[in-house]
Amino acid sequence: MAFKIISFESQYAKDFYELNIEWLNTHFYVEPFDEEVLSKPETYIINKGGYIFFAKENDNILGTVALMPTNDALIFELTKMAVLPNQRGRKIGQQLLQYCINFAKDHHFKSLMLYSATKLENAIYIYRKFGFVELKLEKNSPYNRSDIKMELKL
Repeated sequence: MAFKIISFESQYAKDFYELNIEWLNTHFYVEPFDEEVLSKPETYIINKGGYIFFAKENDNILGTVALMPTNDALIFELTKMAVLPNQRGRKIGQQLLQYCINFAKDHHFKSLMLYSATKLENAIYIYRKFGFVELKLEKNSPYNRSDIKMELKL
């Protein structure tokens, strides 16, 4: 692993935004709430007790992921994972995912949950490989694009 995983600093807010907007535009579309959250990660994630991590190589940010608090203080939503298009295939997403799992265990979280879309077959396969299991998707899911909810009990 030539890159290292670092925590959020405000100088990387633009990278967080650009990585996620690119990913959304490639696979779906940007919902108004996405634009709001992605443009203000400190307001919507960090200041609410969440975490953002980046894969960094030299001075380049290659990927990102966030852990957002839920109504249960010990359950965090794994969200906003994106990797630069020219860096995909290096297992950066899997390394970020493993980092989040280790971080969650170290902080005694109960579980990690996520929303995804079954059309993202590779992502679903990886989540299952890491031990995530499917949950019933609530009718008022926060994302229009999601059709699957998964959880990893820690």
